[in-house]
Amino acid sequence: MRIKVTAPGSLMLMGEHAVLSGQRALACAVDKRITVTLAPREDRVVKIDSELAQYSASLDELKAEPALSFVLTAIERQLARFPAGFELVIRSEFSHLIGLGSSAAVTAAVVTALHCYIGNAGNGQDCHDPLVLFNEALAVVHQVQGGRGSGTDLVASVYGGVVGYTVASPDGAPRIRVLRGIPSISLFYVGYKMKTPDVLKLVEGYASLAPALYDELYRLMGKTTEQAELAVDSEDWPQFGRLMNIYQGLMDALGVNDRQLAEIIYTVRSAPEVLGAKISGSGLGDCVLALGCPANLQLAYEQIPVTVSAEGVTVEYI
Repeated sequence: MRIKVTAPGSLMLMGEHAVLSGQRALACAVDKRITVTLAPREDRVVKIDSELAQYSASLDELKAEPALSFVLTAIERQLARFPAGFELVIRSEFSHLIGLGSSAAVTAAVVTALHCYIGNAGNGQDCHDPLVLFNEALAVVHQVQGGRGSGTDLVASVYGGVVGYTVASPDGAPRIRVLRGIPSISLFYVGYKMKTPDVLKLVEGYASLAPALYDELYRLMGKTTEQAELAVDSEDWPQFGRLMNIYQGLMDALGVNDRQLAEIIYTVRSAPEVLGAKISGSGLGDCVLALGCPANLQLAYEQIPVTVSAEGVTVEYI
């Protein structure tokens, strides 16, 4: 019996940068998904068929493959529990070059598939508890990225819908809350993307020159996100749009906006159907998120067709 798992991509709605300082974040799952199909084997071989790489090795001697680092780390963390080898087929409905949380989605899907495989063998793994899956997937991400990563995109991929999230404190659990509202959104790709770790390093440099000021910016970002969470939960979209615009001002203050992103933001905001617009993600490239769907907008940038998905990780036995 094969195990088919899907996980949605994700978008940051609010909380960029500030979430790393313990502030609240909002993320949503989208209707572009990654599918992982696991087929059990009778030997100890692991085979991976992915658009990023082809892979084959023994469970007793896994070899490195940088293009599959999240997948292989998820496997390595469960090595002692597998009843035998398996084959993984990984397919995506969106490009990893666009900021829809592809690494988080594939990690969530692979972790879920592995937990189901182990659980079916009677080894006690739970592949239906979202918090268990989230915690394991976040541990994989941290292991690959040297402890970096808030987990905001992961929480949206696992739970689905719009999720309010605060990173776990050293002695506590993460604060996760799935909200009632499902906003209508539009997404525009600027055509380039600076890697998130590089943006974070740049912002850290700015913050080191004015630490008290940046601490206050993060606090204001957190307050704005908390109000936005209430607006989404009560489906007060005009208020949510206003708060998106406020948050974008704070992103400007952090130093992660540029001319082309600003051109998209202000052009999109000029459409009567749009209630707010801001950068989605770390900034200095990637995507602009709009609340609402503008009609007949003349914009020389790619619009990515995407909607918010209420569905998180799914599991099917075939």
